[in-house]
Amino acid sequence: MAYCMETWKFRYSIEREYKYKGRYGAKGEKRAEKVKATPEQIKKQNQRNREKTIRRLIKANFMPADLWCTLKYPAGTRKPIKEVMKDIRKFHDAMRREYKKAGEPYKFIYRVEIGKHGGIHIHILINRLAPEHATDILIAKHWKPGRVHFENLHETGGYKDLSKYIVKQPDEETWKQMSLFGKEEQKILIRYSSSRNLIRPEPERKDYKHRTVRKIIEEGPKPTKGYYIDKESVYCGVNRYTGMSYLQYTEVLINQKGDGG
Repeated sequence: MAYCMETWKFRYSIEREYKYKGRYGAKGEKRAEKVKATPEQIKKQNQRNREKTIRRLIKANFMPADLWCTLKYPAGTRKPIKEVMKDIRKFHDAMRREYKKAGEPYKFIYRVEIGKHGGIHIHILINRLAPEHATDILIAKHWKPGRVHFENLHETGGYKDLSKYIVKQPDEETWKQMSLFGKEEQKILIRYSSSRNLIRPEPERKDYKHRTVRKIIEEGPKPTKGYYIDKESVYCGVNRYTGMSYLQYTEVLINQKGDGG
């Protein structure tokens, strides 16, 4: 359709994306001329899409005060990736048993990362059990290869920075370390994994007429009652590769317990 709005609804926020032909959605305006994207531009666009996808995945499944952990090995440890994956599977199996006993689902997103000096560690986001279960103690208990560093999930801004970190691409120094591994192992080191029970958010879609878009562009978007618009989230422009104009922004719940989401 020429004019549409996609809406993603989360516990503490609403994300909206308007897509339309013409810079202002006025009747008779032509779509901007497409240009051929360079490989570097395609790479950047794909990275932005990955960041957007993982951010929404976090919003749909995790809460402020859930746990962002780093599972570590002792200094100097150099393990084959296959052995690291075995350690991760054992950890997940033990944690699932603990969550099952508590009557709660075990949710996670993790990424295996190699440091600049060749050390392997795992970053993992885990939903927290009720306080009486001491989730941090359970994690430390079941990560038998080494120590665990904990942080509460409390980032403002809708987990934007965390999302970038989870899907970041290796820099030149990291690629040098990764070159010591085979291609299949390298694939593990550049992607994230998640539990199958995560909610995969899908947008509500609404089509509308051009005058609606023009009014929104001229007057600015209005927040839903009880929300405010995060000014830093507002983007308006033309996608040079599709020729379609767009407007996107996030509404944040005013009265909420905790940050993010």
